[in-house]
Amino acid sequence: MGSPYAPVDPMMVVYNGDNSSFMSIRLKDGILPQTALARIRSVYEKFDADFPFEYQFADQEFDKKIATEALISKLTNVFAGLAIFICCIGLGGLASFTIEKRIREIGIRKVLGATLRQLLMLLSKEFLRLAAIALLIAIPLTWWLMNIWLDNYVYRIQINVWLFGLVGLGMLALTVVIVSLSTTKAAMTNPVKNLRTE
Repeated sequence: MGSPYAPVDPMMVVYNGDNSSFMSIRLKDGILPQTALARIRSVYEKFDADFPFEYQFADQEFDKKIATEALISKLTNVFAGLAIFICCIGLGGLASFTIEKRIREIGIRKVLGATLRQLLMLLSKEFLRLAAIALLIAIPLTWWLMNIWLDNYVYRIQINVWLFGLVGLGMLALTVVIVSLSTTKAAMTNPVKNLRTE
């Protein structure tokens, strides 16, 4: 009934038959709200037809109190998705640029017997190192900012450490996939052709 940001105050509910301007009614499970409202309206108008029948649902009223957080959640999801998409495009471009600069080295290593797996490991190391540094910066900062935001609530969740580990593993896996696509394309080309044109 009160603010979601404040602790619940003690409350005493007293029935006063002479003066009741609000009634709280719990609907029976399995009954459609429209059916129940029609029945409640008929009873209400039978006893007090002078005042209009107005109703509110408790869950909808409570949702209005946290509408800002719901909107922030949707916007955050949209912008996070866009940021991940843009980062993937940038990472793909950077990987392609790096591989293009090292195309001669890749050709020489392939002629000398390097496997596709070895080439992937060689080129992925740099990008994984950069991704790990980004995680080391982002995880403490994110944890700190989330704790500041959650401190606005009296009743709140605790942030689990495994969640950051899961996101970090997902980010590293995404980095490997994007770099692997570019590396595989370069490693599958004929090394003689690359060496001749270089």
